Amino acid sequence: MPLRLRMKKKAKSKEASRLVEGEQRGAGGDSPSASPVPPRRLVFHAQLAHGSATGRVENFSSIRELYTKIAGVFEISPSEILYCTLNTPKVDMEKLLGAQIGLEDFIFAHVKGIKKEVNVYKSEDLLGLTITDNGVGYAFIKKIKDGSIIDSAKTICVGDHIESINGENVVGWRHFDVAKKFRELKKEEHFTLKLIEPKKAFEIESRSKAGNSSVGGNRIRRETLRLRSKGPAIVEEVPSETKAKAIEKVDDLLELYMGIRDIDLATTIFEAGKDKGNPDEFAVALDKTLGDFAFPDEFLFDVWGAIGDANRG
Repeated sequence: MPLRLRMKKKAKSKEASRLVEGEQRGAGGDSPSASPVPPRRLVFHAQLAHGSATGRVENFSSIRELYTKIAGVFEISPSEILYCTLNTPKVDMEKLLGAQIGLEDFIFAHVKGIKKEVNVYKSEDLLGLTITDNGVGYAFIKKIKDGSIIDSAKTICVGDHIESINGENVVGWRHFDVAKKFRELKKEEHFTLKLIEPKKAFEIESRSKAGNSSVGGNRIRRETLRLRSKGPAIVEEVPSETKAKAIEKVDDLLELYMGIRDIDLATTIFEAGKDKGNPDEFAVALDKTLGDFAFPDEFLFDVWGAIGDANRG
């Protein structure tokens, strides 16, 4: 049954997501005289990925504010930060900081390094790269397919920030717009990329656990701080294995249909459809939440199948 609803462009919501430092819990239930327990103080530890002392960041309410806090600690401009990884200083695209931050995660900020300009010949329709972004205007390369056009250009690396394509500045663009720009490049022609790679240092020991992180002096296990596109962020349990696999499948479909990977976007899509009764209800919900993306019907059907598999356990 074809979907009856097509996705429509909507004005982007300017409502900012808010982090919460903890849940207010009253000692006397619903009694108005009950004194609430003070919210938990969330403190995260951070380093510059190429090497630095350890700093502490807190009291931020968005990814942009987090970057500003990190920049303040290390006395750099927020615009110098390309992206952050969690619990490793390596350029590990599986450890990117997004809308979910573990309460014990250690943050490593990757800053701008060497600029480079690369000329590429588009001999095939598919370039073989997957794009993501840091949520504040910097798109970068998350994955390069072995044997692809981009793979043959050895100076192009995973983690490189894409500054311009054929002289057109793409700073401030979302990942799906950058991916679309790549798809629109004509076959059998050269194009030029201006890239910025993250600053590198000698091998640094990776942190598999962030034992020094603190949450008001107490260790909290299996909880994350999740930012949402609407409403305040919440402290929640780590997703179940079934839910995590479904979200990963949605992320795979984003790469297949749109050339991007974005686990936060995949999570939002999953949440929009998990309680819907049929594909049309899912399409309506997704249109309200993410109308700017104009997802194709084929993508929606495949995502609906992934959500159905997850709901059946």
